[in-house]
Amino acid sequence: MKVAIGGPLKVAFRPWVEGLENIPAEGPAILASNHLSFSDSFFLPAVLDRKVTFIAKAEYFTTPGVKGRLTAAFFKGVGQLPVDRSGARGAGEAAIKSGLDVLERGELFGIYPEGTRSPDGRLYRGKPGGLARVALASGAPVIPVAMIDTEKIQPPGKVMPKLMRPGIRIGEPLDFSRYQGMEHDRFVLRAVTDEVMYEIMKLSGQEYVDIYATAAKRQLSEAAKAEKAAKAEKAAGAAAAKTEPAAATAEKDKPGTSAS
Repeated sequence: MKVAIGGPLKVAFRPWVEGLENIPAEGPAILASNHLSFSDSFFLPAVLDRKVTFIAKAEYFTTPGVKGRLTAAFFKGVGQLPVDRSGARGAGEAAIKSGLDVLERGELFGIYPEGTRSPDGRLYRGKPGGLARVALASGAPVIPVAMIDTEKIQPPGKVMPKLMRPGIRIGEPLDFSRYQGMEHDRFVLRAVTDEVMYEIMKLSGQEYVDIYATAAKRQLSEAAKAEKAAKAEKAAGAAAAKTEPAAATAEKDKPGTSAS
């Protein structure tokens, strides 16, 4: 897949990269990245010599039919692991186990601490359950990564990408060995996650928002529904205002109706 997809990606988009020397030549490491676009999981592996394994929702691997089989083969080929996200706790445990399995093999594990794509290009609060627990349980270094402008190439909902140069900044590895054995302490998990998010913010230059991206998406969805309802109500009011004079005129023009 690095040849079939990575090569053409690099030729077509010419991504620029800073900090490649921070990726270890061998051994386990966690790549913690911001998440702007669906294409993030392709651009990052494309510029690295080593394989990066991400996790993906199980639906990509279980959809029936020819299209489903092709999709499953594609995601397996680019190093994605299926995780059942039907239950919040179950999904988190599955993601942690998948990450630990990858790291135990001495490989690179990629994770998006925000948990989902940014809805507006800003950086949102990291979820501590996955990243921090995997880092502390494995002892692997965490390497912060910033994807730059990938949301402009393929915004959410757009199929055809725009040809432009994205960027990737890779920070220095973070060592959390001082917290070894404390992966069940929620305050430690929060501290580890916030430290990683701070490094990502410095690399990306994004505005930081101290709420979860899922909450932000919910707020945006509710605001869009409210705006749509307000427009519909305004349109109905305008239509009613036009109808009233016409109805009054029709009543006046009825046979047998005369002005007093």
